[in-house]
Amino acid sequence: MSKLHYLLLSFLVWSNVIFSQETFTINGIKDHRNLHYAFTHATVHVSPQQTIENATLVIKEGKVVSVTKGGDVPKGAAEINVEGKHIYPSFIDAHSSYGMPEIKRGSFWTFSEPEKIGSQNPKAYNANDAIHANTSAAELFKADDSKAESMRSIGFGTALTFQPDGVSRGTSALVTYGKGKANDLILKSEVGAHYAFDKGSSKQMYPVSTMGYVALLRQTYYDADWYAKGGNQTFTDLTLEAFNRTQSLPQFFDANDVFDILRASKVAKEFNKQYIYVGNGDEYQNLPALKELSSPLVIPVDYPQALNVKDPLDARNASYADLKHWELAASNLKMLADEDIKFSITASKLEKTSDFLTNLRLAVKRGLSEEKALAALTTVPAAFVKEESRLGTLEQGKMANFIITSENIFEKGDVLENWIKGKRFVIKSWNKNDVRGEYQLAINDQKYSLEIKGDDLESLKYAIKKDSTKLTTNASLQNDLITITFTQDTTKTADRIRLSGWIDQEGNFKGEGKDAKNQWISWSAVKKGDVETSSKEKKKEDDVDEIGTVVYPFTAYGDTDIAQQETLLIKNATVWTNETDGILENTDVLVKDGKIAKIGKDLKAGKKTKVIDGTGKHLTAGIVDEHSHIALFSVNDVAVMSSMVRMEDVINPNDVHMYRQLAGGVTSAQLLHGSANPVGGQSAIIKLRWGKTNPQDLLFEGADPFIKFALGENVKRSSWPMSHRFPQTRMGVEAVYMDGFSRAKKYREDMNSFDGNGVPPRKDLQLEALAEIINKERFISCHSYVQSEINMLMHVADDFDFNINTFTHILEGYKVADKMKAHGVGASTFSDWWMYKFEVYEAIPQNAALMTNQGVTVAINSDDAEMGRRLNQEASKSVKYADMSEEEALKMVTLNPAKLLHIDDQVGSIKVGKSADIVLWTDHPLSVYAKSAYTIIDGTVYFSLEKDKELRQKMSEDRNRLIQKMQVAEKNGAKVKDIAPKINHHMHCDHLNLD
Repeated sequence: MSKLHYLLLSFLVWSNVIFSQETFTINGIKDHRNLHYAFTHATVHVSPQQTIENATLVIKEGKVVSVTKGGDVPKGAAEINVEGKHIYPSFIDAHSSYGMPEIKRGSFWTFSEPEKIGSQNPKAYNANDAIHANTSAAELFKADDSKAESMRSIGFGTALTFQPDGVSRGTSALVTYGKGKANDLILKSEVGAHYAFDKGSSKQMYPVSTMGYVALLRQTYYDADWYAKGGNQTFTDLTLEAFNRTQSLPQFFDANDVFDILRASKVAKEFNKQYIYVGNGDEYQNLPALKELSSPLVIPVDYPQALNVKDPLDARNASYADLKHWELAASNLKMLADEDIKFSITASKLEKTSDFLTNLRLAVKRGLSEEKALAALTTVPAAFVKEESRLGTLEQGKMANFIITSENIFEKGDVLENWIKGKRFVIKSWNKNDVRGEYQLAINDQKYSLEIKGDDLESLKYAIKKDSTKLTTNASLQNDLITITFTQDTTKTADRIRLSGWIDQEGNFKGEGKDAKNQWISWSAVKKGDVETSSKEKKKEDDVDEIGTVVYPFTAYGDTDIAQQETLLIKNATVWTNETDGILENTDVLVKDGKIAKIGKDLKAGKKTKVIDGTGKHLTAGIVDEHSHIALFSVNDVAVMSSMVRMEDVINPNDVHMYRQLAGGVTSAQLLHGSANPVGGQSAIIKLRWGKTNPQDLLFEGADPFIKFALGENVKRSSWPMSHRFPQTRMGVEAVYMDGFSRAKKYREDMNSFDGNGVPPRKDLQLEALAEIINKERFISCHSYVQSEINMLMHVADDFDFNINTFTHILEGYKVADKMKAHGVGASTFSDWWMYKFEVYEAIPQNAALMTNQGVTVAINSDDAEMGRRLNQEASKSVKYADMSEEEALKMVTLNPAKLLHIDDQVGSIKVGKSADIVLWTDHPLSVYAKSAYTIIDGTVYFSLEKDKELRQKMSEDRNRLIQKMQVAEKNGAKVKDIAPKINHHMHCDHLNLD
């Protein structure tokens, strides 16, 4: 194409850009010229399903007129010959913050000032500053030419843009990556509503955790519904009005990981919503749950960087999950496609936009079909934003948004031009001659070899050799004019030969120059052939690396196969029944269909029964940890009454502490909220089903609902003197309870008395949980130390006619054990922890035994990931300190915690009909030498010493393979990053994890 022709086209394009707004007042004469083009001899990918060779694409006035095979150029259309090139619909990014102002993340506290409890916005918006449903991306949008240029260069023409701030993020706008005023760039001003579990710019105290974000979003849905049904008569909330107005739009949810998708899906189910989930590239780790969910996804291609693993000590700090994810991330799209999960592809979340095409091609190389890839970039996102009639394909009447590429874009090549609304954007000059190849360079009577190579015509590499000696060479090519300088020999003082020339019609070079003696010379370079690909490059192109497999869960000690339920016969063991039968010697236990089927001697095994030799071993009920914080993404939120948050929303099935505690015989645990507030969150009782990847699959079926309360120093913030959050005294803590339960009682009365007429009572998730306590539908496990506060809370419960279920920690329980027995409350304590803060100075190791002697149901708990691995040993300390019987001691970590959690009808003892949650120990179960040979839950072996040995060997071999593979990748040019050791926090009551 001639430069004059190019300049003319550019003028026509930009004159139209300037005056494209219909309401613009013209200063002069209106330009009536139509932009009418015919692109001939192209391979046109009309849609993911239709490709036409040697096609003519005709566009006019920014729309597609036709695509025909060998079609003629219409009269009045400017012809652009694109022979050998490909034309695709330009890509659509369904997740972008293009043109949005920068968000400054908020924090609810600093070391120098108190927390910000209420909303910091004085306008008529929501009571929580993380709810921004009133935000309009169209109003905020401001084009960013630099960003637009980078997105055009990788093939994108359109984006769904929104302000990524807070839990409810307002509405998005559909915009193009063109140039001009926002009026012309915005295709649709209100497209979707957006959400995330993220605090954003809010500086307000609540929420600070993922479970808090879930609770806030749920409450907002309920508030919006109540507001629409008459709540707006009492006050004005512009945010809730906007929230209600946008519910008919497509709903997008931005997830931080695959677990965000699963927890958001629970919200969607509760409120009958259909989210389009924006993933994080780790979806392959939980495909069964996502397939069952059957929701559309928007998936990034931001693959992790290889790690610097050359130093063996550094390599030890690389987690197995990180090593696996580096290898498998590029297979994510292929795995999703294999499961028929609908997805689009986004360039967001990439650190470098320029990595997009490289990463996309790697996904195709891993098995993603080109048809699925193109659909994910065109038709699928067009459907997400409900713009299939205008975007996504090059069918007649659709917007003329397309890219011209040098080759098949999914294999190699460049985006040469990006046309948006019929307007041309040149990315790379594509009428350049391809000069790559081997040449014979002749200078007078001297012969040399000239090699020109490179993946990109814009950055060629030149090498000149004399015989086999490589000479230092510098060269540049611009507008078919070449300049070359090279040394005469390889010495440091060698003189240089300088050449200047041009490309002739045959594709050879010729010209003049000066030799090392500054004499004029003539030269030529005749092409002999293409550059041969080196064996190293061929291997890189042709070989498909061996790819490992996904393990469940995706962490250390994960396995390719998930444990399955079996029929088991444990023979000749010493059975600790925890029932009236006591301890049975040389006894068999048959496990079938997840239950204890028979207990006796000389039981016979069926054909499909797995027999386990229990000779010399001890069989007990599985350990139940009444107070645990393992398998959680967060522990505390900070509202004074956080009864609306749920621990089940933040269960982490990938937490390796579950596996380690299975090795210590733990089969069930209550996952508790922390002790940052008088009223904490709702508990989750789980079974440690290692390998299950959906958090819901860990929940103990049919378990009663519990909630965490707390007393003492943590609650009143003794360690934070600048805090002004109420309460700050133990008296204030009591006032919180009295106020909360009084309001909850009134709330339930109002709910029950509503007859359907008038404005309904507002559903309050906070008071809902407290009302359940009053009605004995939810049960309290209360963090406690000091006897005065223990008495206080029992009195509060008496005032509202319910019982405290459990005092946990309860280190001064021996002082009030008689009152606890009278009230009907149980105790879950430490064996011998004391003196770690002021309010536990009077703890004693005989505490558990003294409370037991008063008839209180007593359990020993861990409250610590490490202690949870040896609760059998913790129980044995009461034998040492207080002469408790061995059977009673064992009950404190098996049957008694099961009683406290109301699950003793299912677990806690070995009895026919109960769940087969059992442990086979190598030694006496209270011995420090005892190990779990088998930990069994519902008849499924989730841990065994034999399997553990196998997993360790497999993991070691796989780690080594991955480390070797990373080093090969680095050798082949992959960039690596240093390994930063990860701090794996052990969650405790006072742990504040700001998600």
